[in-house]
Amino acid sequence: MNTTRIQSFDVKAGTLVDPQALMRIRSLEFRARVVVDGFWSGLHRSPHHGFSVEFTEYRQYSPGDDPRYVDWRVYARSDRYFVKRFEDETNMRCNLVVDMSRSMSYGSVGYTKADYAGTLAATLACFLARQGDAVGLVTFDERVRDYLPARHRHGHLRRLMLLLERDADGVRTDLVAPLRRTSELVRKRGVAVVISDFLAPIDQIEPAVVPLLACGHEVVMFQVLDPAELAFEFSEPAVFEDLESGRTLLLDPGAVRRDYRSRVEAHSDALRMACERWNGTFFRVATDRPIELALFDFLSARHVLRRRPRRAERVGR
Repeated sequence: MNTTRIQSFDVKAGTLVDPQALMRIRSLEFRARVVVDGFWSGLHRSPHHGFSVEFTEYRQYSPGDDPRYVDWRVYARSDRYFVKRFEDETNMRCNLVVDMSRSMSYGSVGYTKADYAGTLAATLACFLARQGDAVGLVTFDERVRDYLPARHRHGHLRRLMLLLERDADGVRTDLVAPLRRTSELVRKRGVAVVISDFLAPIDQIEPAVVPLLACGHEVVMFQVLDPAELAFEFSEPAVFEDLESGRTLLLDPGAVRRDYRSRVEAHSDALRMACERWNGTFFRVATDRPIELALFDFLSARHVLRRRPRRAERVGR
């Protein structure tokens, strides 16, 4: 991956796509391209960009390389295009692990958590594919539904998009079994990006992630939640139904709102602290947040992770 130093991102009006407008685009692949193109536009407007590490050698220019890094003196001598190769410039292997359980089908903003998670995964895949990185996909509910090995070849991205377009109609979430199975399927070390609402007890999530760490994967977690799940601004007493279990509960939102919000924050904080113990990275994103910012978060996390000492093997044992 061309390891661009992501220090700043232009968030001026017009550079970010409103998620509601984005979700009206029916094609998932086109949605992802809109986000990635807008991201690059905002990144190029930023005064802070460039490779993150020291120049070490040259390599021949390939279509898609940034022409700013062409060495014109070498071109004048050899009549061939060469770009400066940098110390950390390596191809990355990334596997997107996406929750498609029934809880992801909730949405209060005109689209669901599954729509947002799928668009985020598609955006990451599109961006990484453009960089020449290998991208794979695992989708799951109570079990692994689809597995597409990480590749970088013609037609691969389209296959990945088709799998992401499937409905989130799984019965329930079981993080442990699918993630353990993922660690068996994805043997080559890389980055595992897990996208889920993570609405499960912490003591179930930790044993689910440990097998990935034991395989040497760097883990990035995106907790995707609907704004209504975060604010709980319902005004009237109502019957609330668990989408996975079917259990119903009569609640007065005003009476439980403070305690509810406190529990949601505590759960997210526990996930974040667990990620820090694993030497991974955690982000909580609301589904009304522009996807470009989540992409920025991912690239920033990669910049940090590449410089941390690896502790995956110790955690696995």
